[in-house]
Amino acid sequence: MTIEKINITETIKNVEATLRDDKSISPQVRVMMELLLVVINLLLTKLGLNSKNSSIPPSKDPKRTRGSKRKTEGEKRKPGGQNGHEGNTLTKVAQPDHVETLEIDRRTIPSGKYTPVGFESRQVIDINISSQVTEYRAQILKDENGKLFVAKFPAGVNRPIQYGASIKAHAVYMSQQQLIPYDRIRDYFSDQCGIPLSAGSIFNFNKEAYILLETFEAIVKRELIAQGVLNVDETGINVNGKLLWLHTAGNDLWTMFFPHEKRGLKAMVAMGVLENFRGVLCHDHWKPYFNFKCLHALCNAHHLRELERAWEHDKQIWAKKMQALLLEINEAVDKAGGCVTDKVAKSFRSRYRNVLTRGDLECPAPTTKVDSSKRGRIAKSKSRNLLERLRNFETETLRFMTNKIVPFTNNQGENDIRMTKVQQKISGCFRSFEGAQIFCRVRSYLSTCRKHGITPTKALETLFSGRLPDFLVKLE
Repeated sequence: MTIEKINITETIKNVEATLRDDKSISPQVRVMMELLLVVINLLLTKLGLNSKNSSIPPSKDPKRTRGSKRKTEGEKRKPGGQNGHEGNTLTKVAQPDHVETLEIDRRTIPSGKYTPVGFESRQVIDINISSQVTEYRAQILKDENGKLFVAKFPAGVNRPIQYGASIKAHAVYMSQQQLIPYDRIRDYFSDQCGIPLSAGSIFNFNKEAYILLETFEAIVKRELIAQGVLNVDETGINVNGKLLWLHTAGNDLWTMFFPHEKRGLKAMVAMGVLENFRGVLCHDHWKPYFNFKCLHALCNAHHLRELERAWEHDKQIWAKKMQALLLEINEAVDKAGGCVTDKVAKSFRSRYRNVLTRGDLECPAPTTKVDSSKRGRIAKSKSRNLLERLRNFETETLRFMTNKIVPFTNNQGENDIRMTKVQQKISGCFRSFEGAQIFCRVRSYLSTCRKHGITPTKALETLFSGRLPDFLVKLE
């Protein structure tokens, strides 16, 4: 790495060589200097990292700037909807809820005889937020012997006064879909609807949804196991000050979230999906995933970022060439409709290996330890580790090239899990593990319903009405 024409990497190597050769340095000073070098190396590793060359999210980029939107193939388009785009322009309704007739004030027009010839209409769409109370009165009959008979109340109506399904669906939607804190939901119902709703009631609604979705969770596990490809990912979550992990497995039709205290194999097995899955598992090379007996595909978005870091930080020309090659292969796959022919694939594989062979010359594997007194494996640079990983996992890296259902990246899994990070930013944490479990099951349901074309509001109203959407009922 070079900063202001100073080769920092070479300077550090010279210092390390001096420490090894100079026998006059006391052990205490040597240890202190080695510690300082370790700290300097750690700081240099982080220097210059951003969302384009590492896993740092764009929101944490230093001096973040928003670039202009890309235009397709030189086309100069104006902002806004384009020709042929289906818009959402307001249209008049045939049967308005309320009609108000406006008559001309005849004092404002010349005197004379006038004949009505019709109306010019304009509509205003608005909302009226209010509570609606339904009272059920069950008839009571008494026979000649004094025995009383009472009509049956509708299913679910079992208290003198209670909240209805729409309020429950609305509250859970705001809590689990829009991620609004309980106190703010309580204020909304009080201010806008005139309904006294406590934070405890909102939690109870979420818990009721969790219980009602037990059947759904069994269905989604079964469906995920049967899929041809799954995208999996995991992210850390704060549960009352303790680091836990939220795991996800899904594709374009199904989503499952699962909280666990561990990040690795134990949590993946407890999830109840991957042990019996035999399709293609797409992930970002987290090693515990390789314990499962299925095919694997690696996320090339991660590879592109790591290759960018190798080029920017270590000036590895092979990394820049590999980055361009992976993008070229992906473009060829898209143009071919999902996978290329065996002949084309063979050509790409040959070029892939040639780039890695060139990388061996630029970034050779270390043969001896810098410090022979230290135990363990020989340390390798990040660029060398990346090169060896791309070579050892060539099949998994290029599986998207010949398998039509395998994606180029693991973006589906990362998109599914992204709202978890938003929840953590808003609330800071889950106050209990039970809260994390509720969030995971309800969000799994809402995400799956959305993927099947059902809005979260409709999905929750259906759930609190005592049933599941039709696409799930067929699978029970």
